[in-house]
Parts: sequence; C-alpha cells; structure tokens
Amino acid sequence: MSVVLGSQRDLFEIPDDIAYLNCAYMSPQLRAVRAVGEEAVARKSRPWEISPQDFFENSETARALFAQLVGGDAEGVAIIPSVSYGMAVATANVPLKAGQNVVVLEEQFPSNVYPWRELAKRTGAEIVTVPRPADHDWTSAVLERVDGRTAVVAVPNCHWTDGSVLDLVRTGERAREVGAALVVDATQSLGAHPLDVSEVRPDFLVSAAYKWLLGPYSFGFLYVGEDYREGTPIEHNWISREGSEDFARLVEYTDAYGPGARRYDVGERSNFVLLPMAIEALRQILTWDVENIAVSLRWFTDRIEEEAEKLGIETVPASMRAGHMIGLGLGPEAPKDLAARLAEENVFVSVRGRNLRVSPHLYNTERDVERLFDSLVRHVRPAAD
Repeated sequence: MSVVLGSQRDLFEIPDDIAYLNCAYMSPQLRAVRAVGEEAVARKSRPWEISPQDFFENSETARALFAQLVGGDAEGVAIIPSVSYGMAVATANVPLKAGQNVVVLEEQFPSNVYPWRELAKRTGAEIVTVPRPADHDWTSAVLERVDGRTAVVAVPNCHWTDGSVLDLVRTGERAREVGAALVVDATQSLGAHPLDVSEVRPDFLVSAAYKWLLGPYSFGFLYVGEDYREGTPIEHNWISREGSEDFARLVEYTDAYGPGARRYDVGERSNFVLLPMAIEALRQILTWDVENIAVSLRWFTDRIEEEAEKLGIETVPASMRAGHMIGLGLGPEAPKDLAARLAEENVFVSVRGRNLRVSPHLYNTERDVERLFDSLVRHVRPAAD
C-alpha cells in the first residue's frame, strides 16, 4: 500500500526562502549525491586507486538498479549520455520505409521528434503529428491515428508541457497489433510516476537522469526490448565487446559484443564521477519507492489545481494528468516574462508552450504552494475578472 512521504527537504540543499517547484526543468542534487560526486572528483587525483575492475562494477550496479526501477532485467539496460543518444540507437535499428509513418504528439519534446524526422527524410516515410486533444485524452487521440501504415509510435509517458498523461500499456498493445515499434521518452515521468516495462513492453525506452531520477547531467539510461538487443550500436567502443574485462587481451579484436543491451553503451560508460552519483540517486528513489513518491507529489498538484481554479486558471484535471506535474493555462493577459518575475520573488517554475508548468518534489512544502499563488495573484490577472 502506498504511503504519503513526509518532507524530505533536509536531504537537499534548498534554503528556506526558495520555493523551487521546477523539478521538470532540473532536479536539485541530493546532499548524498553531491558528496559522492565530490569524492569521485577527488579520486581522479589518485588514478593508481582505480583498478580495471572499477571500469565494470559500477556500470553493472547502475544497470541493475535501473532495471529494478522499471521492472525489467539488467540485460536490457544500456548506459547512455542523453536522450538523443538513445533515440539515435532506436532510429539506427527500427526499420522504416516509404509509405510508412511515425506517430508523435503535438509539441512533444524535440529529442523524440528530430531523430524521426531525419529518418523519415532519408526513407520517404511520413511523420504523423497527433493534435493536442481538447479533452486532454492523448491516449484515445493516439490510438485513432495508429494504423497499418504505422511503423513507429514515438511518445512520452506524459506531456512535458503540462503533465497530461498517455496510457503506455494501451498504446503499446495497439502498436503491436499493427506491427509498430514503441519508442518512449520517459524523462519527464520516470522516478516520479510508476512504469513497468513488463506491462508497457517498449522496444526502446529512454530517460535522462537529471530530472526525476535526481541524478547528474549528461547521463541517462536506455531500456531495450528483447527483439532489439542484438542490433547495431551507433558507436564501436572497446568496453562493449566480449571479454573486455581482460585488458591484456584487448588487441585480440573480436566482433562479439557483451551480453544483452550492453552493445549500446556509450564509450567511457564507466564515468568515474557521474556514474557513482547516478547510483546514489537511484538508491534513494528505490528507498522511497516510486509509488510512494507519486502519491506524495499528487497531493501537491491536486492542491495546486484547487488554488488555480479559485483564480479562474484552467488546468489539466487530475484524472487526465500524472501526479507530479501540472500545467496552469496562461491567457493572453499573462506577462511574457512571468517566470522571470516569479523568480525575482524566489518562486521557480517554467513556462512551456501555453502553460506555466509546476513540478514539485519531496523537498517542497505547503508553504511553497502558498508562495506560488501569492505571486500569481500579483502578476496574473484572473481570467474571471
């Protein structure tokens, strides 16, 4: 049974006068993650302490922790530096030809759009963009546009501008019905919204670490479905090859790769600073449990929805959005520099598309929400006026 977690603010370095409601932009670092990173930076001054075994152990630890987070197996996990890298792996392995199409969402995050546009140009395929539905029901809108010509469904778990959610289980079922690949950018949900790859069954699922995974920048994970684990990597590094643990035999070149999705690992995956930081962050998330995180953050966004309604501000209703993010609809009267004005009052949110995106985490308090609306009253004329 899920439980609402108490305030975890003491685990972060956030001053009392800061209302940081912007985890979807970039998460603050946990104190423990910072400490691990500082220790790792110092360790590079003593390279004689870094053994060949160290090139492999942390990689496998991170792989196992991420697999636990998504309900999958470690053999399906690759270590990557960015979402665009993971999407490049997907586009290098998913077949696409003229007459077929790739389904994406309107105003979807670019990292899961640009790679497919480029592939479509090369192959003569079409990009089908699903318009934003007036009722916020992305799932029905996507299912209506997936047909026998669809080769790829490239979508997020929730829309990055307002938190409106997409049912990945139903979407995956429909994709498999027509023989399409399901490629998911889970960056704006993974770590704060439950996801089980055994239910979703994605062909490729990518997530950056620096948002809801509370990890470092330039680090991320790729989960690969079983049908694509023996595909073609986009780079050819030594450490992903079979037997690479034996440094003395690296000159005995081999065409064989390590097992599972390891062939897709980025070169220098053993990053001796970022990898330990990502591990520490994943351990904390697993300790809290994603179900508990989701329930706890839902309390904040439900409260934000209630306060927004009092001001006549439209939001995505709770039934149609993830619990960790909410978009407040901005009318034409909203100042263009609204986010900057709020920041001057130490209230931090983002403007994305037509929404003021509010994305709390466990370091937030009820007072942070009060400060947000105190500022909004001063800077945004209520729509009801």
